[in-house]
Amino acid sequence: MDRFEKTNAQFEAAMAECRELFASKLHDYRASWRILRPQSLTDQLFIKAKRIRSLEVKQESMVGEGIRPEFIGLVNYGIVGLIQLELGFADTVDIDNDNALRLYDKYAEDSLQLMKRKNHDYDEAWRSMRVSSYTDLILTKIERIKEMEDLAAKGDTARVSEGVDANYMDIINYSVFGLIKLSE
Repeated sequence: MDRFEKTNAQFEAAMAECRELFASKLHDYRASWRILRPQSLTDQLFIKAKRIRSLEVKQESMVGEGIRPEFIGLVNYGIVGLIQLELGFADTVDIDNDNALRLYDKYAEDSLQLMKRKNHDYDEAWRSMRVSSYTDLILTKIERIKEMEDLAAKGDTARVSEGVDANYMDIINYSVFGLIKLSE
């Protein structure tokens, strides 16, 4: 197995772990996240990434959960963000679990394909990075999303940069890289 095949297999295994938790929570809560407006979803991503950074700096967890569950949360909320961009937010749960999982799988596959293209072009550079760098890059992506949301709220939608969707995909991919590195 070459290094790219190894990365693909590790990425798929990490995404399967994230999907399993997503499906379990979907069973318990249904697609309650459909109610989240874009800003609330961004804040949820922020909370997860900020907690990772706090744990990296403090080297101690007072609630007994480590960094790994937060990276899984970032993957899952990143995919929820992509779904919300497609469907918009709702006032009630308006999709069943099967459709939620179908959409999850669609965006998980899109993220995998993006990672493969970027990994080819960047030649596995992520493997030489520190997990804390993924955290900082994720926080940067979240700040960019916040700025885009704030500009859109003011009616200022002129953009020359990537959209919110590209930032969600990067958050997903950096989080999966974090999961892989934490497993090695």
